[in-house]
Amino acid sequence: MHNTILIVDDDIELTDLLMQYLAPEGFSVVCVHDGEEAVKKALNQPFDAIILDVMLPKLNGFEVLKAIREHVEIPVLMLTARGDDIDRIVGLEIGADDYLAKPCNPRELLARLRAILRRIQKIPTHRPLIEFHNIVVDCSKRTATYHNELLDLTNAEFNILE
Repeated sequence: MHNTILIVDDDIELTDLLMQYLAPEGFSVVCVHDGEEAVKKALNQPFDAIILDVMLPKLNGFEVLKAIREHVEIPVLMLTARGDDIDRIVGLEIGADDYLAKPCNPRELLARLRAILRRIQKIPTHRPLIEFHNIVVDCSKRTATYHNELLDLTNAEFNILE
């Protein structure tokens, strides 16, 4: 399964290079070159992650990140020439999942992107109730009942049921 990545950077040459690097690694890539277009794309198309520059026309990367975070929880990796401590701190504080200064090794970018996606994809969005005869296992609450009576289970016992 391909992950779809939105790359937001006004440097067209860089976005082309990133697209050429990520595509053979199994990523579908969409590129935009200004902040307003980034917000529109992020809110109207499903993306697995966003690689976002700070210095953009129309809206800067911090404004884009704030606008996106108001509506959706897409993993965001900030990739920017603004690598000062304060910029990294601001980016992370307003919701970036990672922050990488340009220039960077594309292999490091790929490793960080994959790490973000692994963390996000491990989080279940909905954990079902498992019902078998008169036993009900609630995976999200980590409880089990038998004939509507709560069972007192150890973690190991619950893991076996799950």
